[in-house]
Amino acid sequence: MNTLRCKRVALGGLLYLCGGFFAHAEPVRIIVNDWASQLVVSNIYASLLKHAGIQSQFISLPTVGQWYYLKYNHADVQVEVWQGTMEDKLEQLLHSGDIQQAGTYPISTREEWWYPDYVAKLCPKLPDWRALNDCVHLFSEGGDPRGVYYNGPWEKNDSARIRALNLNYRVENLPDDFSLVRVLKDAYKNKKPILIFNWTPNWVEARYAGYFVEFPPYTIECGTQPQWGINKDFLHDCGNPRDGWIKKIASSAFVRSQPCAFAILQSMTFNSDDLAQFALQVNINAKTNEKASEMWLKRYQSRWQSWLKHPSCQIYRYSQK
Repeated sequence: MNTLRCKRVALGGLLYLCGGFFAHAEPVRIIVNDWASQLVVSNIYASLLKHAGIQSQFISLPTVGQWYYLKYNHADVQVEVWQGTMEDKLEQLLHSGDIQQAGTYPISTREEWWYPDYVAKLCPKLPDWRALNDCVHLFSEGGDPRGVYYNGPWEKNDSARIRALNLNYRVENLPDDFSLVRVLKDAYKNKKPILIFNWTPNWVEARYAGYFVEFPPYTIECGTQPQWGINKDFLHDCGNPRDGWIKKIASSAFVRSQPCAFAILQSMTFNSDDLAQFALQVNINAKTNEKASEMWLKRYQSRWQSWLKHPSCQIYRYSQK
């Protein structure tokens, strides 16, 4: 029979309706940022939702602008939140109840100033941060006596750190990780000394030898109490966490409005090798985000298929028939 029938299924006291009036009719709004692994993971999540019968759409935002969208329910999900760049704002919105966590990946991260191995011969007291001013001439450009530190567009406290540690440096902000790749490749080709923002897991460690600068160890007090640390007047007189986390987050309304999509987000997980490969495929092997996502999904079907088996997703499929 071609007669449209609507099935009702009770779940947790809520009534879900099939057809055009089903509660999941609105697409999941996924925030995409400006580095390769986050873009690939976002595409993987969108594909998982499609397998579950859920539509999605991407909202391209810088990290500094994403919090407003999550807080006021203009976006639903951010799949890759790094401690070193986003902890402060994340903690504020978790405390206010405007966003919620959807889990932490089993990954230890580091995000810090980094230099190639050949620089060590020119400035042997590195990686101790106190050698930076002694070797500032290696990193200066264009007649400016200050050294240059290349960063991306992400939320960082580097200018505050430069002030607090009295470093004779300036920050050069680049628009995305592709730009960081270009300046790093050029520096290595010409054996030019360079200080650059780097992170792990990333593809760089597999291709280029180098070292993180060792700043004073990170503590929460470094960013909240000026009297902590070696500078009693300013915050951020320390480095970033050396054993950081990566979390998945969602808007506070998401778990109620999209229980299946939230359950998939909670179940979805990646390791350090996964994220490094995502960056490698996009930044080095010139794959698109979509292609890198497809490659991973094809190779690891046994992993991701189990992420779709939450009861709320089974009911959703049943209600769409």
